Amino acid sequence: MSEVVLELRDVTAAYDGRTVLDVPHLALHRGEVLTLLGENGSGKTTLLRVLGLLMTPARGQVVFCGDEVDFRDTGQLLELRRRMAAVMQEPLLCRMGVRRNVSLGLGFRRLPREEIDQRVGVWLERLSISHLADRPAAKLSGGEAQRTSLARAMVLNPEVLFLDEPFAALDAPTRQGQLEDLGALLEESEVNGGVAQVGSAEEVFRRPERLEVARFLGVETLIPGRVTGKARGLVQVECGEMQLEAEVDFEPGEEVLAAVRPEEIELYEDGSPGLAGARNVMAGRVTKTVPAETHYRVELDCGVRLVAVVSRTRFRETGIAVGRSMHAAFPPRSVHLIPRHGEP
Repeated sequence: MSEVVLELRDVTAAYDGRTVLDVPHLALHRGEVLTLLGENGSGKTTLLRVLGLLMTPARGQVVFCGDEVDFRDTGQLLELRRRMAAVMQEPLLCRMGVRRNVSLGLGFRRLPREEIDQRVGVWLERLSISHLADRPAAKLSGGEAQRTSLARAMVLNPEVLFLDEPFAALDAPTRQGQLEDLGALLEESEVNGGVAQVGSAEEVFRRPERLEVARFLGVETLIPGRVTGKARGLVQVECGEMQLEAEVDFEPGEEVLAAVRPEEIELYEDGSPGLAGARNVMAGRVTKTVPAETHYRVELDCGVRLVAVVSRTRFRETGIAVGRSMHAAFPPRSVHLIPRHGEP
């Protein structure tokens, strides 16, 4: 693992005496891109403020490149903040042209004009906004404004870059393009991502560790049960009158939630050949269908609530409709078990 650039140790943060953030440990390594996921009000921005040395934690240590940060030392704070940069959801550009906006931080640092011009030119080019160099910020589109804001941050060559949902307000096609460009840019420049949840995207998406994470990531099928046995690499889970199998390592007696992503659930009509040999089959009745651009979202009552995503073609071929009896099937590999920890 590469060098740790920024680290939190047993950090809490509070507003008006109420704890709003509790992080036992978090480390950001050089060249690493980390993403924080959470609902509104869960403390994401507070975490960014602590990491960015803009908020003094109520308890704990913040360590930058091996040295503990002293939040009472304004000189040290200023020096360290100059080694970071941030891009927020709103661009917050000044009333001047794109080139001057991008050069602001370098001007504050009193760099020579020749170096400022060279570095600004590089980032205008890399973010494909050179043709906008003299355009007033007020006349930029949302995507252009965010690219300008990103150039203003990257031109500083920060050791840590904080991104607080910078593309959230853009339309979907523009947002997707910006994200793809940013991903390539961060990989190329080896700047840290500024928000964090430990775990790869695949790991967090497919194997959430908590109920809240599963729900946030779109898992709507969550079936309470108890592990009853293990055989041939599978665990058996008793879910009321149903028995499920999962390819995970849990011990008998554990209370769990069986989580299944909607795209993993296949729907079949009664007597369908597709049911032959299928594992984890549950009978139910369709209670709701919702059309989307490329698929349908289908809810079923199988004694528990199941939610499946079905392609438009499959939806038509199967004749899915509210009130119709269907069978839902999903393989053991698609079942992820979450310890219940007292959740209903």
